[in-house]
Amino acid sequence: MEETEIKRLYYPISEVSRITGLKAYVLRYWETEFPELRPTKNRAGNRTYRKSDIRTIFLIKKLLYHEKYTIEGARQRLKQIRKGDDGQLKLMLTEVKKDDLLRDIREELEQCLKLIDEKS
Repeated sequence: MEETEIKRLYYPISEVSRITGLKAYVLRYWETEFPELRPTKNRAGNRTYRKSDIRTIFLIKKLLYHEKYTIEGARQRLKQIRKGDDGQLKLMLTEVKKDDLLRDIREELEQCLKLIDEKS
């Protein structure tokens, strides 16, 4: 995943899926599990995500995939973070972005090595 700057006011689910590296059905499922994640819908009924929604998704992704929380545990941890110091939330979001970027770089390098090995 290339480092993607969040530039617009609203994003469709397909673009949020690309930015976060998650499937659209995962995002829809998380909406049912995490009250903090409630994207608005436009007149056509399509989900429209804001920057804050995307940040929340990255935080949930870190809690579930990298820190290995259960859904319930991640829900509770997210509540603690929201109640606590906002600085802690900003720090965690910065870490999430860096972790994702490093993981993606590693995956791409491994793919490059596979290609080199195949050609040798």
